[in-house]
Amino acid sequence: MAFDYCSRVNRLPPYLFAEIEKAVAAKKQAGADIISLGIGDPDLPPPKFVLRALAREAKNPKNHNYSLSQGEPEFREACAKWMKGRFGVDVDPKTQIVALMGSKEGLANVARAFVNPGETVLVPDPAYPVYGQGAATLCDANPVPFPLLEQNGYQVEGDKLPSSGARMLYLNYPNNPTGAVAKGGTLESVVEYCDRTGTVLAYDNAYSEMTFDGYTAPSILQLTQNALEFHSLSKTFCVTGDRIGFAVGHPALVDGLRKIKSQIDSGPSVYVQKMAAEALGSYSGGQRPKEVEKMVREYARRRKALVRGLNKIGLKTALPSATFYVWTRIPGGDSISFAKKALDANVVVTPGAGFGSAGDGFVRFAVTQPRERIMEAVERLAAIV
Repeated sequence: MAFDYCSRVNRLPPYLFAEIEKAVAAKKQAGADIISLGIGDPDLPPPKFVLRALAREAKNPKNHNYSLSQGEPEFREACAKWMKGRFGVDVDPKTQIVALMGSKEGLANVARAFVNPGETVLVPDPAYPVYGQGAATLCDANPVPFPLLEQNGYQVEGDKLPSSGARMLYLNYPNNPTGAVAKGGTLESVVEYCDRTGTVLAYDNAYSEMTFDGYTAPSILQLTQNALEFHSLSKTFCVTGDRIGFAVGHPALVDGLRKIKSQIDSGPSVYVQKMAAEALGSYSGGQRPKEVEKMVREYARRRKALVRGLNKIGLKTALPSATFYVWTRIPGGDSISFAKKALDANVVVTPGAGFGSAGDGFVRFAVTQPRERIMEAVERLAAIV
């Protein structure tokens, strides 16, 4: 018997990271020594105090019941306290925060709450694929890209967005995949645009804590309350597999997302939320805890080593101020062909084309390997550049 996918699924391109995982698995099965700089999954362990909290809370039988659809009060209160200490933003944990099973599901589900079939969703290009695919396409909406260009530092130009506005606009700084940070007036121009056109602003701030060289990432809620901001503990505390994050912002946007989630999931595990509350509580105002500072310093060193190595072999690469990604232009302009050649050399990189048409001609490296492995990867790539 044949089973046909629905039309919205047929419109989805292959999910890039799943395709990379398949190719890498085949190489490993053949016995290859693979150096993976592709998917952004931290190789560093979670802080010991986080693991202790997780073990303690998991041992409590009461923490294995269903959680509240909006998230446990203890977790939401910790999120509100963290937002105040980190960004100076006051939010009500009862009405302005909802717990997420990682920010990815929240970014996708918010569109289900506010976007109708056929409506326009503005997405950066290049961008995390979930905005255009997991959100817009799976809501039968129309994802319309706006370019982030190398020549202007990958900044959004608010005056070049559609004058009629859109139903929703996704924005992400510090940026995946480019590593760019928002500069002089970029966020202000987008906030003004969304307020003027009535466009819902979904702000992905998953990399706010992975910043280098004295740079501190802002919250969009420092500029407006008419937005929904998404945070994740995945990268900050190296707990990608535990799936915990939160959305914070305008009460109506939070409530819309909560209504969707109440119909389709039962929220993050209670014991994971309690671990996450302790993790967020490790901050001292806006100061990262020493365990996170140590992790950030290590990624900063790896980032410098990789950028230095890439420039040495002829790949002109700028030093990013945030994220654990390095974005570089490659010769020939065909990112998928370059990624295949890199895989032939047993190095995994992510082709920029997977992030949108404006990403072709670039590849993304994730510095989620020890420095010596990163430098070995550069040596292997030197043969194909």
